[in-house]
Amino acid sequence: MKERERIIVSGLVVLMLLLWLGFLLHRSPRFAGSFWGGVLAVSGSALMLVPLAYLVVKRIKPLKRWIARFISMRTLLTWHIYAGVFGPILVLLHTGHKFDSTLGIALTAMMLLVVLSGFTGRYLMNQFSQTIHEKREMLTQLELAYRQTAGELAAHPEQRLLLRPFSGLLSRWVASVLLRSVSAGSASVAAPKRAIALAESIADVEYAIKSHEMFKQLFGWWLRLHIVISIILYVLLALHVWSGIHFGIRWFT
Repeated sequence: MKERERIIVSGLVVLMLLLWLGFLLHRSPRFAGSFWGGVLAVSGSALMLVPLAYLVVKRIKPLKRWIARFISMRTLLTWHIYAGVFGPILVLLHTGHKFDSTLGIALTAMMLLVVLSGFTGRYLMNQFSQTIHEKREMLTQLELAYRQTAGELAAHPEQRLLLRPFSGLLSRWVASVLLRSVSAGSASVAAPKRAIALAESIADVEYAIKSHEMFKQLFGWWLRLHIVISIILYVLLALHVWSGIHFGIRWFT
């Protein structure tokens, strides 16, 4: 998620939460059934179907290849994100902060959960991917510096001998303490000190990459959860529309 897009979407998510909390200060029992309440309901529901369309297109490969000839998946993802936030905002306005029915409360709760899980997961996944990329670049630079230092030690066997007694985990820590206590201007220990520092840095970066990759894999389960609760949301939305027609529009006849 790009920085500008993240700021805009974050603002919309905050707006959605503020609109939801508006029931503490405002309630209009008749607005949901009014003309403008109906317009907001239909508009919001239509926008909430856009993420469903993206989900279908992304997972049906022939349809994805055909759609990609006209619209990029990046554009569809952007529509998915904005429609997935604008739709719930319009639906919350439609309610007039009247949360009386069990179905309406469940639909509102699931809608908020879907938006928050989608926004949080999208943001964190992007952060993990960016961090892993940066750490890999750092690791490449550290490994290059380590190979250069190893070349220096190979050319000076007497310096390499300083590192031989310190091969274990505790011994490496002792070596780093002892060598760092030596004067920085001592040329005889400059390369060994640099080798130990680089080895420690490489180990730290490799551990960080492994940890971030593990969390990124765990967020694959987040995607499955997001899809499941989205399906539940659409089922509740369909039931809400049906109940509105069954108990509302039929009175016009």
